[in-house]
Amino acid sequence: MRRFIPFLPKPTLVPVIRLGGTIGTGTRALNDEALAPLIEKAFKMKPAAVALLVNSPGGSAVQSSLIAARIRRLADEKKVPVHAFVEDVAASGGYWLACAADDIWVDPSSLVGSIGVIFASFGFPELMARQGVERRVVTAGRSKSFADPFLPQRPEDIERLKALQGPIHQAFIDHVRRSRGIRLDDSADLFNADIWVGQQSVDVGLTDGVAHMTPKLKQLYGDKVKLLPLGRKRSLFQRFGLSLVDETLGAVEDRALWARYGL
Repeated sequence: MRRFIPFLPKPTLVPVIRLGGTIGTGTRALNDEALAPLIEKAFKMKPAAVALLVNSPGGSAVQSSLIAARIRRLADEKKVPVHAFVEDVAASGGYWLACAADDIWVDPSSLVGSIGVIFASFGFPELMARQGVERRVVTAGRSKSFADPFLPQRPEDIERLKALQGPIHQAFIDHVRRSRGIRLDDSADLFNADIWVGQQSVDVGLTDGVAHMTPKLKQLYGDKVKLLPLGRKRSLFQRFGLSLVDETLGAVEDRALWARYGL
């Protein structure tokens, strides 16, 4: 009814986008394709601000970059401030997402940081040998068997992986420096993938303070501020469990990422 009475003041609106989970291309993961409609919708509402509720151990560097860039681009175009609030963890790609905001707020026990790049896999050559399994590989191009888990790890593969990780790590560092600027403690070793807890992350400039979302936004925008949660809708296939294989494999990967932070 309010919208039909033009002289009534509109409530101060802050859409809240939940960025919870690992970051990647699977149906369970946070990715730009799935989040784009929510992010676009939030900024089209002519809000006083947009809030990000971040709880992610990381994942894909590319998807982290795409999501963060979309948020930052719209914030600059619409001249809308963005506030990030960290729940359990904003690590690796999760912190990349948080850095899309103008300021970042944490719980006293939030885990923040892990500004680094990891490549992890398994190797099975000895197990295969014990079982009498012979691996047969024919390639055109000497790098096609690069990092093959069924072959012994080679020094040249390790060097190649490090060479690939370098530019990704530098892109992450550049993103953090652009976002945090002079707030970063230049005397701290911030980019070696360490983790900071709550106030520690504030002290080194990775975050701005200890605060929870609702009281902080009321402090900034008044007690009558309207917080509007925006969440992803699950597809018909997801609701009825028809993507069981993808969900199961995704759950294993998710569990491994969360377990790094004791969660």
